[in-house]
Amino acid sequence: MSNADVEIRIAKEAGACYGVERALRMVQDALAKGSGPVSTLGPLIHNPVVVADLEHRGVAVVDAPEQAAGSTLVLRTHGVTPEVEQEARRVCAHVIDATCPFVKRAHRAAETLSEQGYQVIVVGEAGHPEVEGTLGHAKGAVVIANACELANIKVQRKVGVVVQTTMTRTRLREVIDGLLGRCEELRLVNTICEATSSRQKAAAELADDADVMVVIGGRNSANTSRLAEICQARCPRTHHIEEEGELERAWFEAARLIGVTAGASTPNDQIDAVCRRIAELC
Repeated sequence: MSNADVEIRIAKEAGACYGVERALRMVQDALAKGSGPVSTLGPLIHNPVVVADLEHRGVAVVDAPEQAAGSTLVLRTHGVTPEVEQEARRVCAHVIDATCPFVKRAHRAAETLSEQGYQVIVVGEAGHPEVEGTLGHAKGAVVIANACELANIKVQRKVGVVVQTTMTRTRLREVIDGLLGRCEELRLVNTICEATSSRQKAAAELADDADVMVVIGGRNSANTSRLAEICQARCPRTHHIEEEGELERAWFEAARLIGVTAGASTPNDQIDAVCRRIAELC
């Protein structure tokens, strides 16, 4: 099959979101000032290619504020607990808060619900840095990944729900349905990022038509992994990659429509590189 017989189509909504672009600009501005070493507290975003590029430019990844004492520390897009931020401001010369504004909204929602006496339930992935940061903003908050895990917690009279920004609306609905009737008062603050929802919807629509789907983004990225799950359910020939070097010619045999989507931590230049490589392989 020749290139003329194959269409490579990028999802209508794909790639780096506002929060990621904002964080990258903040790091670039810090580097441009040249006022000393710049570090990020954990990987700035869940994209190993971008993180490696930043490291090549001198941006170190540290695990604790003390490792950047006296220099500039950037708080990652996923956010941190209040205690970690306080320690960073105590020991570092400069702290740049690159937490995504939508993650900040989840933090504020968790704080407010807790202050108002609600049992705070975070719908998200335990151990994910965004979720850990949100839990730190509400005393006694618990996290569940799905409705089945409700069986593991004692539901109180007043329940307030916040959501990991990259969670699917379907998963959230299932949890809310599971809570109905188990508490006297239920309040939901839907903190799913609209950019995440629009990317999921666009990926699903494209996967319905595509012969092959390629999903670009870090394997440690929750929103990219969810895109891959959504596409896999609609297009069995779905492949999750981090960079163009992983592509294989055999994936595209007899394919007429190849769909491409990318997680919210994937810059446009990575999408372009993947599309060029697919065209070479077809």
